[in-house]
Amino acid sequence: MSKLRHRDRWFEFVLITAFSWLACLTSSPVLLGAESPASIKTVDTERPNVVVFLSDDQGWGDFSINGNRNLGTPNIDGLAAAGASFDRFYVCPVCSPTRAEFLTGRYYPRGGVYSTSAGGERLNTDVTTIADAFRSAGYATAAFGKWHNGMQYPYHPCGRGFDLFYGFCSGHWGNYFDPIVEQNGRLVKGNRFLVDDCTERAMQFMDKSVSEDKPFFVYLPYNTPHSPMQVPEQFYKPFANAKLIDRATQPEKEDLAHTRAALAMCENIDWNVGRVLKKLDAMALSDNTIVVYFCDNGPNGDRFNGGMKGRKGSTDEGGVRSPLFVRWPKRIAAKTKVAPISSAVDIMPTLMEMAGIDSNPTKPLDGMSLQPLLIPDSNKAKQEAWPDRILFSYWNKKLSVRNQRFRLDHKGKLFDMVNDPKQTTSVNDSHAEVAAELLTAGKKWLEDVNPIDRDAPPERPFPVGHPDFSVTQLPARDAVTTGNIKRSNKYPNCSYFSNWTSTDDMIQWPVEVIQEGEFKVTLYYACKETDIGCEFELGLNEHKLPFQIVDAHEVVDQGAEHDRVPRVESFVKDFKPVTVGSIRLDQGFGNLTLKANVIPGDSAIEFRLLLLERK
Repeated sequence: MSKLRHRDRWFEFVLITAFSWLACLTSSPVLLGAESPASIKTVDTERPNVVVFLSDDQGWGDFSINGNRNLGTPNIDGLAAAGASFDRFYVCPVCSPTRAEFLTGRYYPRGGVYSTSAGGERLNTDVTTIADAFRSAGYATAAFGKWHNGMQYPYHPCGRGFDLFYGFCSGHWGNYFDPIVEQNGRLVKGNRFLVDDCTERAMQFMDKSVSEDKPFFVYLPYNTPHSPMQVPEQFYKPFANAKLIDRATQPEKEDLAHTRAALAMCENIDWNVGRVLKKLDAMALSDNTIVVYFCDNGPNGDRFNGGMKGRKGSTDEGGVRSPLFVRWPKRIAAKTKVAPISSAVDIMPTLMEMAGIDSNPTKPLDGMSLQPLLIPDSNKAKQEAWPDRILFSYWNKKLSVRNQRFRLDHKGKLFDMVNDPKQTTSVNDSHAEVAAELLTAGKKWLEDVNPIDRDAPPERPFPVGHPDFSVTQLPARDAVTTGNIKRSNKYPNCSYFSNWTSTDDMIQWPVEVIQEGEFKVTLYYACKETDIGCEFELGLNEHKLPFQIVDAHEVVDQGAEHDRVPRVESFVKDFKPVTVGSIRLDQGFGNLTLKANVIPGDSAIEFRLLLLERK
């Protein structure tokens, strides 16, 4: 695919869409989270703005700058040309752990993260986040996209330092076109394609921050190219039947339809990055805005990834290596190349030092500031004494250990990553001392961070009724059921419940009511005409709320009409909200249960979500 063709296509995209994005922020008050646990002050009076892009399931090889001739990513490539690129930067094998490390500067097991759904994605609240630090330093802070570190406040983004959150808190979403998402806890209707929508709202937030004379910290955790594989037609059309030049290391394992959709989604991301960069230019803010781009794990399919071993979910090189591009024209020289290894835990201390924010986090950081590598003149002594670090990649009881030259994989095999970047031949015999050193370091790291066993998770109820946030969402994702009730998909993140055929069955959530009170209850459901009249009871300890569903709401699954390839996740529905009354909740613990006491038809409702709002 020629560069000329890509230039023509980008020009075409601009012409097609330049005047079509008219989304605006839903008017609602900004809900602030709890006070930052850190003591933070601003050192530099000319504070840079910060924009952080984090893509979802995009691999190191999904960029033209990294040798992939199947697509063009000129705007993201341009960040490297105008700033710095890291040769060996590492994230986690899957989504929520990488987000936790970015947010805290600490390895994710320290924050209580052990899974990607059902509560295991939640980041402990006793740690300072990067947003806490920037907001306490006077920044306007916002996140737009996929959160994936907890939904119920104070796990919610608004409890972790962000003034504004627009997007979804789940691990994935079931529909990217005009979806129901949330803004600061309240459900709203999205506008067009979700990545485009989040970008538009981020730019509006930038405008608002400048009008209020505040620097901004904007976090754009895009939800693509994570499946379902959905992307606007103008991006997909050039790939629909495209011949792919660069292929997976094992081409027979590559799903070409999936790859084509992923590449189209990556080009959409690049287009949106370009929109933000042009916005910064138009606002005359480019020179003093730090722009960061990285990915959350390896690619979500077997496709070109530089010949590296491993993909998403793997602790091998291909599962955890990500690009990292940092542009700050005021301080970082163009075409800066950074050779030393680094990690997602380094981003928080790096951005804080570059922004002149001095803090005392509640927990010690695992990361270190990369500023001496990005801006050598800032600290020549640190640059010259830069250590040969050891980094750790862990998931699903598999640990891989990396220093500048070698990787010890989860099976104990040592690979020389300089001379054998594809991990084809172990060198344990010729470098036994290195293998022993990395093995010992890995054992000490496991003892130190003490990862939670996913097969024996701790009892950690979902918080309800926090006094600093009026709304609590309790989705099907976080619930457990009894009897015949079925989840719409084995992946719970965006699922719903059906097959509620018995009055002996129930849906329940282990909860902790943070502050007692009276709560309005809204239920999101679907129901056949033949099944109306079901009588339900919502209860927690001695408090009960009886109600009846009297209106049918028959809707079909949505999402397939936008899928470019068959999905593995749940489809979604246009669930109907109905306020069913109010319930008194006392402070303390218990199981919040939803039971059907009368089922006059074949089954009760299909259930998606409970929303509790303090009265």
